[in-house]
Amino acid sequence: MTASPPSSHAQPKNLRNTLVRAGIDLLEEGGIEALTLRKCAARAGVSHAAPAHHFDGLAGLKAAIAAEGFRIFSNYMREARAQGDQSARGQLKSICRGYLQFGVDHGGILRVIFGDRGLAGLVPGGAREDADAYQILREVCAPFVPEGTTARVIELQVWSLIHGFTMLSLAGEFGAPGGPLEDGLFDQILGLLNALGTSGTT
Repeated sequence: MTASPPSSHAQPKNLRNTLVRAGIDLLEEGGIEALTLRKCAARAGVSHAAPAHHFDGLAGLKAAIAAEGFRIFSNYMREARAQGDQSARGQLKSICRGYLQFGVDHGGILRVIFGDRGLAGLVPGGAREDADAYQILREVCAPFVPEGTTARVIELQVWSLIHGFTMLSLAGEFGAPGGPLEDGLFDQILGLLNALGTSGTT
């Protein structure tokens, strides 16, 4: 006897999480173009109308995926920071490596996080997931803020460098995604961070 698909009204919280996970799987397999409400419902084993009970259209699903994506994104940077050189400059470069590795591993999620709202999503005082990711960036940039300089300027310099490199890498500008982590190019790009002034130990 074939099992019936789960009801779209049963265990609403779990179903919402299941739909988000299904959306992430679609992104991982086919990129942003593969993400639709109908495909998400099919992947979750529910009726095509089920997502409407949990999300305000595709934009609502993307927002939920972005929230989960920021959590994963933050963990990549946090783990890279913990595992790398613990000097101030080492931590700075480590979170950049974590950022790039997240993009390589989860390019579809990265595009959902930033695609519709540019870089505006990752700002202080945003959603908790956004703020967690930005706080990591802020903490590792803090030792490099010269007296009289606004911290945001340094944070944006670092962010622009790593985000730009990550997006160019995903677009294939440096060969197959992931290559720059291995062939030394990324290390050369990170060398630009050596020009940042410090107000503490490096």
